[in-house]
Amino acid sequence: MMTIKSDIKLSDRTLGDWLEYWAKETPDKEYIVYSDRDLRFTWEKFNERVDDMAKGLISIGVTRGSNVGIWAQNVPDWLTFLYATSKIGAVAVTVNTSYRLEELDYLMKDSDMHTLCMTDGIPGSYYTDIIYDLIPELKTTQRGKLKSERYPELKNVVYIGQEKYRGMFNTAEILLLGKNVADNEFKRLRSLTNCQDVVNMQYTSGTTGFPKGVMLTHHNIVNNGYLTGVHMNFTSDDKCCICVPLFHCFGVVLATMCCLTHGSTQIMIERFDPLMTLVSVHKERCTVLHGVPTMFIAMLNHPMFSLFDMSTLRTGIMAGSLCPEELMKEVNEKMYMNLTSVYGMTETSPGMTQSRVDDPFEVRCTTVGREYEFTEVKVLDPETGKECPTGVVGEMCCRGYNVMKGYYKNPKATAEVIDINGYMHSGDLGVKDENGNFRITGRIKDIIIRGGENISPKEVEDYLYKMPGVKDVQVVAVASKRYGEDVGAFIIQREGFDLNTQDVREFCKGHIAKYKIPRYVFIVDEFPMTGSGKIQKYRLREMALELCEKQGVEIL
Repeated sequence: MMTIKSDIKLSDRTLGDWLEYWAKETPDKEYIVYSDRDLRFTWEKFNERVDDMAKGLISIGVTRGSNVGIWAQNVPDWLTFLYATSKIGAVAVTVNTSYRLEELDYLMKDSDMHTLCMTDGIPGSYYTDIIYDLIPELKTTQRGKLKSERYPELKNVVYIGQEKYRGMFNTAEILLLGKNVADNEFKRLRSLTNCQDVVNMQYTSGTTGFPKGVMLTHHNIVNNGYLTGVHMNFTSDDKCCICVPLFHCFGVVLATMCCLTHGSTQIMIERFDPLMTLVSVHKERCTVLHGVPTMFIAMLNHPMFSLFDMSTLRTGIMAGSLCPEELMKEVNEKMYMNLTSVYGMTETSPGMTQSRVDDPFEVRCTTVGREYEFTEVKVLDPETGKECPTGVVGEMCCRGYNVMKGYYKNPKATAEVIDINGYMHSGDLGVKDENGNFRITGRIKDIIIRGGENISPKEVEDYLYKMPGVKDVQVVAVASKRYGEDVGAFIIQREGFDLNTQDVREFCKGHIAKYKIPRYVFIVDEFPMTGSGKIQKYRLREMALELCEKQGVEIL
C-alpha cells in the first residue's frame, strides 16, 4: 500500500496561479535565465510579459478553447506563449522541432489549429519554407485575414522574433496590438480558467500510424511537476539547467513545472550543445541538470569537460531511454549528481514512477523507482487483466490524477488505452519487486524509442509505401549503442527496381522528421512468417543485426 507524507497535497492551482504566486512572493528573484546572452527575467517581469502577450493573442482572436501551436526550439518566448495561452484558457499545442512538411500538415489539420507561433527553423529545416509550401496564400494575405482552404480553422501565423515575414505577425507586433485590448476582457478570460481545463496538447506516436493529440490539464502537469520536485528535494534555491526540448513532457513538465511549483530558477539552453550546457552549469552555479543518456555522454566526453566546475550539481533526471549503469556511475563521480529516473508516457503527464534522490545507488540504477503519490501503478496480466504477483512480468498500468483527459477528437483510441476501471495501459512490460520498485522489461506494443523519441513503425511504413519500387515494407527497431534503438526498414522491392539505403533516405528527407528516417535498409525477398501468416517482427530485429554484421555495416 502506498504511503503519502502528510504535508504532500495535490494542488488546484493553474499555471497562471503559480506564476502570479511567485511574482508576488519573490518578485525580484530570477526565474528564467539565458546565460549565453545574459538574458534574465525575474518572476515579476516575466509575469508582466506573459500578461502583455496574452492580451496580444486576444487581439488576434485567440480565446478560451483556441488551439495555439508552438513550433520552436527553447527560445526565450517559448514559455511566454505557454503561460499566455494558459491564462486565457487557450491550449498550447507543442510541435516537435524535427517535424517536416507531412507531419506538420497532419498536426495542423488534426489539431484544428487557430494560430501557429513559430521561428524560422533549425539547421537543415526552414520552417518558413515549409509553412509557405503548405499555405502559399500566406504571402499575399493581409495579416489576421487568413482564409486557408487546407486549414479552415487557421487564422494567424506568428513569427517568434523581430524579423518580418509576409502574412505573419511578429512578437513585437503582437505585444503592441495587446495594448488595444481592455484589461476587463483579459481579466474575464483569466477568471474562467480552472485546473481541469486542457492547457497543453502533445502529439505522441502510437502503434496505429499517425500521432494522436494527448490532452493534458493544468491539474495533470502542475501536480506531476510538483511531485517530481518533491522526490528530488527541490527548493526555491535550486537552479535547474534545462537543455531538453520544451515540446516534450520531459522539458515542459519534469523541468518547467517542477521549477514553477517550487519557485526555482530555470537556466535555459536554446538548443542542446554540450559545451554551452557545461558553460551554463559552471557560470550560473546550477544545482540540477536534466538530460537523456546521449546528452550526458556528450558532456562527459567533451575535450573541455575538465575546465568546468560541476561541484554545485546535486541531482537531475536521466530519462528518455534506458540509462546504462556505467554512465550513471560516471555522472555520479564526475558531475557530483545523484540522478533519478522517471518512467511514464505523455498520456500520464508523464511520470508514473520515479526513483528518489535519496534511494540507494543500486535502486536508482537498476529500477525506475516507486509510483508517484496519489497514483496507483499496477502490473496487470495482459490476458486476464488481473494484477500480477510481485516478481511476475505484466503490463504497466496507471490510474490517478496524472492520466490524460483523452486523445483529441478520438474517443475510440482513448477507450482502447484507458480501461473501464480508469487504468491507462502503457503497452510496456514491467515487474514490481518486493520493495515496491518497478523495472521495465520490454514492450507489448510495436514502437521504436530512439534516444527518447517515440517512433511509430506504421507511420514510417505508411510513408515508405508511397515510394516507387516499394512493394512491401516492415519497419523495426535495431539495437543501437548510441540511441538505445534506431530505425531499420526491410523492403521487398518491385520487379525492375534496384533500391538502396541512400535512395530510401533521400525519399524521406524533408518529408518526415530526421530521427524517423531509416538508418538501416535491408532489401529482402520475403519476411519471416508464423504458421498463421503473421510477420515475425522479433525475427526481423534479429535479422537486422545479422545482416549488418554480414555486410560489414557498423551499428552506431
